Amino acid sequence: MIEQLRIKNLGVIRDATLDFAPGLTVLTGETGAGKTMVFRSLHLLFGGKADSALISTGASQALVEADVLLQPQLLDWFTERGAQVDDHVVIVSRQVNETGRSRSFLGGSSVPTNVVAECGEQLVAVHGQSDQLRLTKSEQQRLLLDRFAGSEVSTVLSEYRMLWDAHRDLGQRVQALTSDSVDREAQLERLTQILSQVDTLKPQPGEDHALRDEARRGANTEALFGAAMLAISQLSGGDTSDSSITQALATSRKALEHEQAIDTSLEQFVVRLREVEILVAELSSDLKSYSSEIDASPVRLAQIESRRASLKNLTRGFVDVDDLLSWVEVNRPRLEELQGGDETLERLRHEQEVVWQKLVVVGEQLTQARTEAAKRFSQAVSEELTGLAMAGASVDFQLTPTAPSPHGADAVELGLISRPNAPRVPIHKGASGGELSRIMLAVEVVLAQADPIGTFVFDEVDAGVGGQAAVEVGKRLARLARTSQVIVVTHLPQVAAFADRHLVVARAEGDEVHSSQVVAVSEQDRVVELSRMLAGLEDSQAGEQLARDLLDVAETERRHAHR
Repeated sequence: MIEQLRIKNLGVIRDATLDFAPGLTVLTGETGAGKTMVFRSLHLLFGGKADSALISTGASQALVEADVLLQPQLLDWFTERGAQVDDHVVIVSRQVNETGRSRSFLGGSSVPTNVVAECGEQLVAVHGQSDQLRLTKSEQQRLLLDRFAGSEVSTVLSEYRMLWDAHRDLGQRVQALTSDSVDREAQLERLTQILSQVDTLKPQPGEDHALRDEARRGANTEALFGAAMLAISQLSGGDTSDSSITQALATSRKALEHEQAIDTSLEQFVVRLREVEILVAELSSDLKSYSSEIDASPVRLAQIESRRASLKNLTRGFVDVDDLLSWVEVNRPRLEELQGGDETLERLRHEQEVVWQKLVVVGEQLTQARTEAAKRFSQAVSEELTGLAMAGASVDFQLTPTAPSPHGADAVELGLISRPNAPRVPIHKGASGGELSRIMLAVEVVLAQADPIGTFVFDEVDAGVGGQAAVEVGKRLARLARTSQVIVVTHLPQVAAFADRHLVVARAEGDEVHSSQVVAVSEQDRVVELSRMLAGLEDSQAGEQLARDLLDVAETERRHAHR
């Protein structure tokens, strides 16, 4: 759950802090006041594309930061990625500079943007109007179906992808062996030569870097020895000098010990001084060990340089020894294949055929699992549409056989039947903007039951919706908010009336939004805002009465839900 969102220099929002709560939160305000920038900030925060055009005029950097309350089952995921979590709360932030480059942070640790995107997948579902358009794409429909199906599809799909990768790998090996004989001989010669040299020299991981460092030390033994001896002298003063850190510490401790009978609070300082004495003694001893191990032997230096030269010659064409060893690990098995000729080729082709037959069988299992899930998904979404003022409408997921691909052997298509006995049409051809909005909401409600997520964020999920349909959208959002946090940017009073928390973004002079202009409204102030949304006038008596009627409907729905 998002507890607080802080935005700086993002579009019209110069500096704003928004406090959220469980349940349904709506953001309203006049057009251009900055509501949509709140949505964009959340989209950006959780992995959206960085764009310097989002930065406020005159600023060099935009910042979005959120305090997120984690469910216990997510704590390990975040701590494993180095995030600091304080009382189940993690801070997620993202910066965008004027060049368009961005930096992301998770619990105080800098992380790649893809990690924050993974974090978003764990915490938040962010949906704008572009997401409704993506609902019309076949790939997105397949992903939604697989997410709904859960483990019954994901387990089979995982096995299918392993077989797909194995078949592809075998195909590449077969292709390499069926290349012309000149090319194959060249590959065999190079591989044999490199492996022979590796087996002779037996390079160790990181050896070239370790030898480089040792050579640098060997060339500067005098300076290193002098520095170590100077430090030892200052710490311990040798056997005769009294001017040393060790002696000064002992003198200080004895002076305090002499007087601690008068003031017992000196005891703590005596203890600490004794600890420092021990640390200094250990440090001096370690430095003596270090200095004794400094090797200025010309023989050793010659051995190092000879070994480095051999490794340099061996790793020509590679980054370093580690890169070479990785290449050897991958390519050593190919030596036998390149030497094996037709016999090896026949064996690989047989393995490839066996894997393909298994792939076909698992692909059929995947299709069957998706088909069964599609029936349940279609029925559940259709039932939700009935409650969203689309009575008589239904959707269905149809699977069409295709050539095997990394995702299976199915093309998934979501269709809409707008009314009883109407023809089925693909959703990208038959759904209006308002219908798409409601279908998206219905899909999310169903997915929330099958695959719960902490927070949903919607930007104008009610686009193209009005009248009774808008009231039903408000009810569905309120029901979704019983199990998840829901944040909605809306223009519709019918939706805003169902909110548990209502934030108003006020238009300001100079077209900049600050924290003082993001206000939580309740009671009469909320009636005034709903009235403005209904009638366009804040002091309209008719608008106020309609606003109160809407709030009564929402309260009745709330009481009914808690029975």
